[in-house]
Amino acid sequence: MTLDFYSMAMGATMFARVSFYPTLFYNVLMEKFTRRNWYDRIDDNVILGALPFRSQANELIQKENMKAVISMNEDYELTVFSNNLTKWQLLGVEFLQLATTDIFESPCQEKLHKGVEFINKFLPRDNRIKGLSTTDSPENVGTVYVHCKAGRTRSATLKNGWTPEQAVEHMRHCRPHIWLHTQQWEALREFYKNHIDSKQS
Repeated sequence: MTLDFYSMAMGATMFARVSFYPTLFYNVLMEKFTRRNWYDRIDDNVILGALPFRSQANELIQKENMKAVISMNEDYELTVFSNNLTKWQLLGVEFLQLATTDIFESPCQEKLHKGVEFINKFLPRDNRIKGLSTTDSPENVGTVYVHCKAGRTRSATLKNGWTPEQAVEHMRHCRPHIWLHTQQWEALREFYKNHIDSKQS
């Protein structure tokens, strides 16, 4: 059983790697020739989007007041076209990587918690989730760009504070092509139950 699980995990990882560039190119074409946007603003402080190309960085900083980036990508996905921690820091942008294998995985609960804490410190104090390590951080209001490769699945799992149904309904209104599988729904519901609903009860 352990060997079967290892084989499945290796197969998923290899498939994600092999399909990365073809599917990235497909997403570029969809943005060019359909009504899909490369990124969409979800609220005053969060943008949900596809892999931010290096050529887009200054525009995002200046036009969207982007102060931070959360990447759900693995290292190899950031190598050629996007920025890693060092390159974002050179631009004065805070960066959090929550690497999650494309297609087959959703972020674990620890990663979701880290992501929500990270977003929390860029919200106005009155809008922050209480009881997190960043609740009392110095105010630094700005936009957090949350992304994976296409901005449809991995990154769509991360949204502050709402019930899963409310969050997904709102995100679909802003970004209609998001696509959550069963494991993403399960991750959202578990996170909400353990970290949001329990504090409101």
